[in-house]
Amino acid sequence: MRAILSNSFTSAAVAALLLLPAVAAAQSSPQAALPPGAASPLAGHPVAGKSAAERVERRISELRTQLRITPAEQQQWDQFANVMRENARDMDQIFIQRAEQLESMTALQNMQSYEQIAEAHAQHLQKLVGAFQSLYDTMPDQQKQLADQVFHANAQQRAQQSHRGRNS
Repeated sequence: MRAILSNSFTSAAVAALLLLPAVAAAQSSPQAALPPGAASPLAGHPVAGKSAAERVERRISELRTQLRITPAEQQQWDQFANVMRENARDMDQIFIQRAEQLESMTALQNMQSYEQIAEAHAQHLQKLVGAFQSLYDTMPDQQKQLADQVFHANAQQRAQQSHRGRNS
């Protein structure tokens, strides 16, 4: 099994997942009952864009700029970005499937569906952390510090948004 990563590195990977909504929010979303194709269950996500693909592309572009990816890091960056894209497509499909079945789900099926979403999210995070570690390992120390700052700021922003949402 892999060594446990530091809290700051794990926070960095989680912040990179800004493309994924909170499972509980998706579960209570009014879009969850829409028929397939009517709208993506992720359409209400705070990152602008009409689809998961658009949101993830925007996030990839933002991170590329913020992290100042160099030509020497391009291969690792491309692998990381591709994992982000795959994860977004996969989660979008999971939420669409859930939305299609939500009306007929029993309470037990609802809980099982939630469990499947959580498991998929954990698997996606593992893939994303591995891809990010490959990129992070190629960065010089100064750029690693920049990445640490970027992800720390993103994590703080999400925590503040989450805190405001609970106090509303």
